[in-house]
Amino acid sequence: MPMLSPGTIAPDFELPDAAGKPVRLSQYRGKNAVVVYFYPKDNTGGCTKQACAFRDDFAKFEGAGAVIIGISEDSSSSHAAFSGQYRLPFLLLSDRGGRVRKLFGVAKKFGILPGRVTFVIDREGVVRHVYSALFETEQHVREARAGLGLPDIPPS
Repeated sequence: MPMLSPGTIAPDFELPDAAGKPVRLSQYRGKNAVVVYFYPKDNTGGCTKQACAFRDDFAKFEGAGAVIIGISEDSSSSHAAFSGQYRLPFLLLSDRGGRVRKLFGVAKKFGILPGRVTFVIDREGVVRHVYSALFETEQHVREARAGLGLPDIPPS
């Protein structure tokens, strides 16, 4: 399946959060813009850097009325530990088997490593911005801010 592109409607999905509670993308429709970012694995160097960069800019996203959702194939319990260790103030959802990753068209890199892609979805559920880069982890946060029309702030 090709990756979702700007101007398309984001498909609805339901996945468990770190506490096992189901979260639906559609619950934000009409209320919040949503930054959905797919990442390979909890507690790895690049993924930790990316999650902490979203954490450090969380107030800016919240101020813009945006919700951040990180998705990987890790279990809810892995997400709970990862989120707790790094004090992540946003949702991490468990996509066991990669069903939602495939729904968004996020391919595996080198045939094995889940891709790293960030989608900015507006309040109406339309994809407005997509950024895909496996190794430019902190650029995902800058791209998400740009997709929401937030000013670019040089990395600290």
